[in-house]
Amino acid sequence: MFALSFMRHAFVASTLIAILSGVIGVFVVARQMSFMTHTLSEIGFAGGSFAVFAGWSSLNGMILFTVLSSVLVGQLSLKESRREAVISAVSALFIGLGILFLSLSSQTASSATSILFGSVVGISITEVWQLLWLTILILVAVFLMYRRLKFTSFDRDGAKVSAINETVISILFLLILAVSVSVTAQIVGSLLIFILLTLPAASAKYYTTGVAKMIGLAILFSLLGTWLGLYLGYITNWPVSFFIAVIEVLIYLSALIYRHYQVN
Repeated sequence: MFALSFMRHAFVASTLIAILSGVIGVFVVARQMSFMTHTLSEIGFAGGSFAVFAGWSSLNGMILFTVLSSVLVGQLSLKESRREAVISAVSALFIGLGILFLSLSSQTASSATSILFGSVVGISITEVWQLLWLTILILVAVFLMYRRLKFTSFDRDGAKVSAINETVISILFLLILAVSVSVTAQIVGSLLIFILLTLPAASAKYYTTGVAKMIGLAILFSLLGTWLGLYLGYITNWPVSFFIAVIEVLIYLSALIYRHYQVN
């Protein structure tokens, strides 16, 4: 399997994405931003579709659209009373734009499948390097704001007492999440993005306490899903995204069962 260059690229890319998903996912779950992640994935779909139309790399298009849109969506949805309506409206708009760009492109079928469901086994060495630098950039940004991000995610009252500017942290995290969504979409696609950015972290919180421990366990669950998914996809020729989805759901169900017996 590793004699094939595309499989080596796929495993490196999936490892980077799994590490990134584990780190970012813990804060996504803590900040209850799963719905926002889904919205950004649909914005990423529009960006990827635009990239196909314009002849760009799909990752570049996704990053452009998600980064430019994340702050706007975040600002429009600051008021909780209108958050769901704003996010639904934005989702509808960008799904429509994505369909429009694909319809204007001559590569509709294959490109749509790649954007929606991922194409990790088709990642080139150039894209692997791009993923590496983006992953390092995101992880450095999280490290620099880790204490304040942890406060505003897990102890909002403590953050207010410490005079941490929650609005600034929220906007910065939205930008980080936007890039993370674009990066993660390379393996599971825009439709299934919430799998790696939510399920491993949601599972980890049932098994352990402490932010660092949750991040470590979420990374482990992400790696298990992506590595095993790639292996099963290789030997069966079935979609990798299918296996990743099933594995992460099984891990989550095991976490729920574990939590149930721990409580009772």
